[in-house]
This record gives sequence, structure tokens and C-alpha cells, in this order.
Amino acid sequence: MSATRLLVLGAVRIHGTAHGYLVQHEFLSWGAHEWANVKWGSIYHALKQMTKQGLLTQRETDDGSWRVDYTITPKGDTEFLKLMRAALSHPEHRPDALAAALAFFTALPRAEVIDLLRRRITALEEERADKEHHARKIAKESPEHISELFGLWVTTADNGIEWTRGLIERLTAGEYTMVDDDPRAFGTPGSGKRPAG
Repeated sequence: MSATRLLVLGAVRIHGTAHGYLVQHEFLSWGAHEWANVKWGSIYHALKQMTKQGLLTQRETDDGSWRVDYTITPKGDTEFLKLMRAALSHPEHRPDALAAALAFFTALPRAEVIDLLRRRITALEEERADKEHHARKIAKESPEHISELFGLWVTTADNGIEWTRGLIERLTAGEYTMVDDDPRAFGTPGSGKRPAG
């Protein structure tokens, strides 16, 4: 799954209409260039590709700036929500997809996010059990230090489970303004703010 795709769709979604510079500015303000490895060129590539795929529409501005504004389509909104749900419920080895989903998860109802995170825990527990099984299976056939690799994976799964349980607890306690608390919660269409100037 592409974190860039999710982030770009989300940034356009929160602003209603956005140009590439605004999307980049949003990402820089979140530090996404560090945790999602989003580069300037990948933003423009994603905008163009998703326009070709019908996820966004584009319109050249008539203010003489040669700027192109993008708007998310209903198909793009469906894709955004699909990507976010997948990132929240299915762990990946790279954390950028989850990080991208965390930037916008308040656009989903609280109960749904909790359910998606419970699915994530189940998947992490299965992954952990699988790694432990493989570690025991290959212990006699592999160089002894290979066990550290499996130890890393098991510990990573344990940490993911613990963090996810904590987020579920915070959500259950009512932390964060979700879409069912406020229809203009962050991540919903038009919930972003344009930078001054």
C-alpha cells in the first residue's frame, strides 16, 4: 500500500481543493517527509496518476499563476477510506502506511476505528506466533545468530500489539475528536486550514 497515495488523497480531501504546493506545505508541517518518505516529485506524480485514475479532478487556475488545483472525486473518497481502513487493520513491515492512516483516522467513526485496531491486534498476534514457530523450526538448521532476526520480528509484533491496545484504550476513554463526535473532525472534507498568505 502506498502511504503517499493515502496522504495525498487525504490532504486534498481536507482542503476541498488543493494544489501541489499546498499538499507539500501540509506534509512539511506534519513532518511527513521524514516518517512517510514523501518527496516533492512523488507528490506531483501521485496527483497526476490519481487524476488519470479518476480519483481526483484537476483545474487550472485563472489567476495567471499556472497553478493546477485538485479536488477529490467520490471514487477518490472511496479509495481514501479503503486505504485508511486497510492500513489501520493490516500491519505492514514498513510503518509509513500506518502513519499515514493515523494522520486521518479521526475521519472515521470511533467504533469502526476500534474494530479495525482489534483486527490489527489479531493479525499481529498471528504474525508473532508464525515467527516464533519458524524460529523454532529453523533453530537447528541455521546459523545461531539468525535467531536474532526472529527475535526482532517477535519483539516488533509485541510492541505493535501493546501500542495498538493503548490506542484502543484511549479511544474507548473518549480521546480524540472523531467524525461521530463532530462532522468536521480532522480528515473530513474541508476540515483542513490553508496556510496564511
